[in-house]
Amino acid sequence: MTQKVVLATSNQGKLREFIRMLSSQDMQILQQSEFNVSDAEETGLTFVENAILKARHAAKITGLPALADDSGIEVDALKGQPGIYSARYSGQGDDANNSKLLAEMQSVPELERTARFRCCIVYMRHADDPSPIIADASWEGIILHELKGANGFGYDPLFYVPTHGCSSAEIDPDEKNRISHRGQALRLLLAQLEQIQ
Repeated sequence: MTQKVVLATSNQGKLREFIRMLSSQDMQILQQSEFNVSDAEETGLTFVENAILKARHAAKITGLPALADDSGIEVDALKGQPGIYSARYSGQGDDANNSKLLAEMQSVPELERTARFRCCIVYMRHADDPSPIIADASWEGIILHELKGANGFGYDPLFYVPTHGCSSAEIDPDEKNRISHRGQALRLLLAQLEQIQ
């Protein structure tokens, strides 16, 4: 029987990536908006805490298992910021977030522009699940001096991927899902799910 799972996000970019990556699984992915579930308050201080808060919130309201991720970009020159505050960095959405990051990085030399995308995914069988399944992964890159590419979302146009010689926003979506922080974390999570089913 196909397992119904609520995806605890209203981020359209994340929804597209998750639905695409989970299309081959025996899971029916339902958006939390189908149940009028609002986004959970992200009061955690780490990616894992926020992912648990989101999954628990969606599972509690829907009564279904829930999948949630918390992800962001950690910039070494900014001591790991914006980190868990990546989506809320400027308070005004993706374009303003990218502009703020470019401004903060203006005087940072080439060799110190290292960064990584980090993703923590949590699967909760129910709202009171005492042992949620947790997977964490990262994707190394470099912060560019200008936006490049039209694919992806968030900081993708500023994230240079050395292995591919271009920005994350210039990579084909299927290839991005194969190598990205979210793709890696999801594969780790699915491997753990297979072991317990």
